[in-house]
Amino acid sequence: MTRVRFAPSPTGRLHVGNARAAILNWLFAHQTGGSFLLRLDDTDRARSTVEFAQGIEADLAWLGLTHDAFARQSDRFPIYAAAAERLKAAGRLYPAYETPEELDRRRARQRARGLPPIYDRAALKLTGDERARLEAEGRTPHWRFKLNGAPVRWTDLIRGPVEIDTATLSDPVLIREDGAFLYTLPSVVDDADLAISHVIRGEDHVVNTAAQIEIFQALGAAVPEFAHYPMILDVDGGPLSKRLGSLGLADLAGQDIDPMALNSLMAKIGTSDPVEPRRTLAELAAEFAFSKIGHAPARLDPEDLRRLTVKLLHMKPYDEVAAAVPGGEAFWLAIRDNLESLDDAAGWWRAVSEPLEPLAADPAVLAAAAALLPSGDLGEAAWGPWTKAVSAATGKKGRELFLPLRLALTGRDHGPEMKKLLPFIGRERALARLGGQRA
Repeated sequence: MTRVRFAPSPTGRLHVGNARAAILNWLFAHQTGGSFLLRLDDTDRARSTVEFAQGIEADLAWLGLTHDAFARQSDRFPIYAAAAERLKAAGRLYPAYETPEELDRRRARQRARGLPPIYDRAALKLTGDERARLEAEGRTPHWRFKLNGAPVRWTDLIRGPVEIDTATLSDPVLIREDGAFLYTLPSVVDDADLAISHVIRGEDHVVNTAAQIEIFQALGAAVPEFAHYPMILDVDGGPLSKRLGSLGLADLAGQDIDPMALNSLMAKIGTSDPVEPRRTLAELAAEFAFSKIGHAPARLDPEDLRRLTVKLLHMKPYDEVAAAVPGGEAFWLAIRDNLESLDDAAGWWRAVSEPLEPLAADPAVLAAAAALLPSGDLGEAAWGPWTKAVSAATGKKGRELFLPLRLALTGRDHGPEMKKLLPFIGRERALARLGGQRA
């Protein structure tokens, strides 16, 4: 069964960049009838907080991304320790004693000689006595995973065939001097232990994947399938990271962005599908396919979130907005295509139902309109014959005819179709407004 995971670190709230990972994983899981695991990668005890963890869950709930299972890495340290011991016993995890300053100097020398700044495995050449001497000096080792130094190949579900030669990489540090696990080992152990079938993440992890595949193999674990999607740039082609402060999910919710606007944008941006809104995650899941995701970075314009939010507003049925919309369903259907926000609905109700000060308009047009106003109730069908008669009486057409009527009847120079508003204004108010009186 398909089983995917979204694994944020609770060192901050979610932003659009990591929300995309959550959305793509959720859509793939639900399209394939699989499960979606939320895993909090909270091994960084100094920066991870309960408040951020709760905030991440609130952000996912706002998007509607429910999880089928949950894990917290801070609960799983014994499992990582056991895996580390297995790697040590197999000769794949070895102690290294260099300080950060020593490593920096070594890399500088390599660059000066035109060599790639990769770790030279000097620690593997230490004798037992040399290690004992370093530890007697107070040095505590960090632990590196010994790569095979051979090409690692996999077929990426987005990028196609990928090959990374691990001879060009430094042996990754899996455990720090203080005994803390870095990202790589817990992630691999969790993916294996929790039966993750597919790892879907950004292309900035492609090189990491080669090392992780070797760790899976060293632990005798099944290697999941991988899909690495391109990164998102800002509208100017620069790194999106510079703008993430304004693109946090909590901030977007505070700006009344519709969560389905963000879901739709993250599902469609950089794909062969047009970036248009969908009302439900089920619709997005049905349309999801790795083959649609392009290889080039996508550019994100924050204004697209506002555009999609407005489009979604225009698609909402009355029962979803009834609490905020006076006038009933017929009024909602009359005005929704012209709204920029849901708050505008109350303003339009006041425009058709409460006293207003009509704006200055052509007196001749208003006088003719008042004289020719049909008797009885005014339905939508009344607008066409009425305005045709006013046009014949005044010789006015187009904007010269319709703008004075709109200004007088609504106090605004734009808005929903007047034929749809006229029944809510009613004959009595319409007649008073055409006469320049308050009504």
